[in-house]
Amino acid sequence: MSDKKAQTRERILKAASAALIKHGPAEPSVGEVMGAAGLTVGGFYAHFESKDALMLEAFKQLLSHRRDLIAGLDAGLTGEERRTLSAAFYLSRKHRDSSEQACPIPASVGELGRLPDEFRAVLNEHIELMAAQLAASPEDTDKALADIALMVGGLSLARALGPGELSDRLLRAAKSAVR
Repeated sequence: MSDKKAQTRERILKAASAALIKHGPAEPSVGEVMGAAGLTVGGFYAHFESKDALMLEAFKQLLSHRRDLIAGLDAGLTGEERRTLSAAFYLSRKHRDSSEQACPIPASVGELGRLPDEFRAVLNEHIELMAAQLAASPEDTDKALADIALMVGGLSLARALGPGELSDRLLRAAKSAVR
């Protein structure tokens, strides 16, 4: 792939990622994504087979980035310390209000049943890998899964409420419950 083609593909993926974080994988049209990338729809199929293929790749990239953040934490931390640190960022106003490099799960989870099975497979793998990263031991995995569910649910509700006192309280309450 030429450098120019690779750069254009990355622009499209960046625009798709922003749309996925904000609206989920089903809503944004190819035209909206390409327009946000500063491109015309006509060139889309030179880079991706379909809209689902584009959104799936963006979903994978965003989730991989989330795991990379966790992998960057000090390996000497206990599982509880990793989960508490993760929750401090994940359940923050900054993350709630972010439109770039934020978690795509809150905007996507309600749509996954209507999308190709590959989306669920990617989410399944991500959740398993995240739980392993956040658990101190295999016995601690169920606690990590519960905390992941709490964090995603808390962020989903906070984003739905938008910036405001109740949303901020919800983030604080969910954050304090992660252990």
